[in-house]
Amino acid sequence: MRVLIVGGSGFLGSELVRQAVAAGHTTAATYATRPGHPREVAWHALDLRDPGRIDAVMDGVGPHLIVNTSSGKADWAVTAEGPVRLAMASARYGSRLVHVSSDAVFSGTRVHYDESCHPDPVTPYGAAKAAAETGVLLVHPEAVVARTSLIIGDGQSVHERAVHELAAGTRDGALFTDDIRCPVHVADLAAALLELASCDTSGIHHLAGAEAVSRHELGVLIARRDGLDASRLPTGLRADSTLPGALDVRLDSRATQRKLRTTLRGASQFTVAA
Repeated sequence: MRVLIVGGSGFLGSELVRQAVAAGHTTAATYATRPGHPREVAWHALDLRDPGRIDAVMDGVGPHLIVNTSSGKADWAVTAEGPVRLAMASARYGSRLVHVSSDAVFSGTRVHYDESCHPDPVTPYGAAKAAAETGVLLVHPEAVVARTSLIIGDGQSVHERAVHELAAGTRDGALFTDDIRCPVHVADLAAALLELASCDTSGIHHLAGAEAVSRHELGVLIARRDGLDASRLPTGLRADSTLPGALDVRLDSRATQRKLRTTLRGASQFTVAA
């Protein structure tokens, strides 16, 4: 199978590239600023704001499957409009599309969210991701939209680096005790996305970890795994900060988990030291 990973040089994209190559797929990937490293992969520069460039990449790769992990944060043209352009091209070429979305589409008002819940974003980024979901499924109804949460790796994620810097005293800030999500390990998420792509399914799916924890609780788990002094991690309340966004958003992934062989582990499982 020919696979195209859009955003393949990013954190999640890199893991998807690794797993797709390991599974024996002919793999291509795109990048915005610089290509990734695997030599088995054909790298293509791509700006999702450019429909002509999207068509050129599609012509060059001829993908059976596209997994879109890209994000331009709150940039509407990239995060909201770009995935719709990609979905239109995918539909024209007859390619399977899995679009990665975010729990940022929810306000946190109801705390627990399954796939039937309608987006009610409270940030520009969340609004852009919610708009992308609607547009993608409108122009490519057979696509999969996979919402996920805080993505953690084996020391490589933004949150893990922050924990190390906070414990070392080289970074200002705090880990919030009232900011709650369902973190997922990048390897579990990538495997689940590729598995969903092979299923006869479409529409909204949730792919988050099985356990809800605060940013501080997650930081403590990471610190213990990595041999850091967890007592050095400063705490705070997001509600007392000026940061926008929801406080408590817990994606219910049970319906999607029942379709998968891949287990979406909770944070207390995937932070156990090897």
